[in-house]
Amino acid sequence: MTSPSGIIDLHATPAVLTPELISLLRGVSILASLKDDELRCLEGVDELRLAEGDILIHQGEFATHFLIVLTGRIGVFQAASGKPETEIVAYAEGSAFGELPLLANMPVGGTLRATQPSHLLALDETAFWQLMTTCPHVRKAILGNMAQRFQKYQSMTLHQEKMASLGTLAAGLMHELNNPGAAARRAASQLRQNLERMNELGLRLSRTTLDAEQKQCITELKQHAMSTHRPVRMNSLEQSDAEEELAAWMEDAHIADAWKLAPTLVSIGITSRELECARSEFPPDLFSDCLGWLEALVSSMSLVGMIEESIGRITELIHAVKSYAYEGKGSRQSINVNDSIHATLVILAHKMREKQIVVEREFDDLLPPLQTDQSGLNQVWTNLLDNAIDAVGPHGIIRIRTWSERRPERPYLLISVADNGPGIPLEIQPRIFDPFYTTKDVGVGTGLGLGIVARIVEQFGGTIRFSSEPGHTEFLITLPVSR
Repeated sequence: MTSPSGIIDLHATPAVLTPELISLLRGVSILASLKDDELRCLEGVDELRLAEGDILIHQGEFATHFLIVLTGRIGVFQAASGKPETEIVAYAEGSAFGELPLLANMPVGGTLRATQPSHLLALDETAFWQLMTTCPHVRKAILGNMAQRFQKYQSMTLHQEKMASLGTLAAGLMHELNNPGAAARRAASQLRQNLERMNELGLRLSRTTLDAEQKQCITELKQHAMSTHRPVRMNSLEQSDAEEELAAWMEDAHIADAWKLAPTLVSIGITSRELECARSEFPPDLFSDCLGWLEALVSSMSLVGMIEESIGRITELIHAVKSYAYEGKGSRQSINVNDSIHATLVILAHKMREKQIVVEREFDDLLPPLQTDQSGLNQVWTNLLDNAIDAVGPHGIIRIRTWSERRPERPYLLISVADNGPGIPLEIQPRIFDPFYTTKDVGVGTGLGLGIVARIVEQFGGTIRFSSEPGHTEFLITLPVSR
């Protein structure tokens, strides 16, 4: 049962500063430098003795006490939906904690449980402020301790958001890598079949004596095939008519598998008129072998192009993931913001294709590089774009624009991410940058996104603003080129 103070009622008693207790207080790092008379400010605070397994406060409850561990060990256990409770941090004897949630009036991030028999002092808000007021040495130690703990908390939150972002992207990345990988494997298998067929037809042709006109005809057809680097562009109806016309002509010329050969030959612009001269030069069986060999050559070139495109796609994805994962790590560096946004777009491409979203880009090619020693810029694009993707409907539009401005004090980079979704309701607009605030369903949003975005932008010395109405929401980020 929880007492009004927020601490589980474990029969706390007022502390009496006996020599034994003063000796224990000397082992607390923030109190070690105090004189005996300065420790008198702790007289009368709550003294707790816990058995192993006793709980001080549950996850999600608001902290109301500053705690000092004299002996024993207190673990902080965090529970996530559908997952077993895990210990995320522990406070051993000599530790003091609780000032951050107490001062910020925020809920604790985990359940505080004694993992050993423990002896603690617990200062409620009144006692804590009295301690801060009357003991300047303690105040300095507590504030320093709080600053260090807040820094760790901020780092952990950033890491948690990045892991949430990467988790969201992982399944899509596997899908993105699997598609070109599977396409390259299919193309390689078909290429092997083509090479076997070309070898068979080539052996048959090698046993035939060709005259000069026949050799010239084959050479011209091969040169035509090799000079066509990409398929001839036709609409569906034109292509269908061309294939049907060529297939009918080849059947009339007694060409084997005419309907199978026609689509490949039409793709490089070959028509019956171009084959008419060859028909007169070759007997039907030989003509059929020549066209079969030519079709295998054209198909092989197309398959090589498909393999190159698939491998290029995989390489682009790997480059994007490396750029995303390693951006901002190390010492001061230059970041190409256009490339950073492009890498994020590549990683999120699967989500955009699912909704057939149109992405309009207007990147300034002369955008100066961002000089920084900060990290996390890719998380800004991930969160803004992911929110925009969720906001727009099928066939929605996302517009991304980058440009630079010279202001009196220094040059700035400006990045706009806009969408034509329904907009952010007016009543929640003041809260969208609050940590842990989300309008998404449970399990969909982390609630960290826009709060993290604002914090990262601030670390870069920039600002983020937004405007929203039905049919148009725009986030505008301004970053100094160099700090």
